[in-house]
Amino acid sequence: MIKKTITEIEQEYELELDSIIKKTKERKAKTILLQFPDGLKPYAKVIVDELERKSEKHGIKAEFFIWMGSCFGACDIPNIKDIDLLVQFGHTPWKSRNNRGF
Repeated sequence: MIKKTITEIEQEYELELDSIIKKTKERKAKTILLQFPDGLKPYAKVIVDELERKSEKHGIKAEFFIWMGSCFGACDIPNIKDIDLLVQFGHTPWKSRNNRGF
């Protein structure tokens, strides 16, 4: 497996980490479950490390958990209790050619 930095990962995927931090703060979430498709699972720890760094920078005390089970799309939601926020990532690069999202 080729190791990548968060900068290299973000060049390929729009992870929207700042949006996750914003939602975490808005909802006062303390436990966040991150669900990755197989294509992004190798980078899960790098992404969590960056989210932890950004959380600390914004004074947010939260724990990030990685769901390593299946992820077959937005309808495949883990049945886990005591999670304040669930974040699902996709691994298809969604780069719009016409800036309208399609």
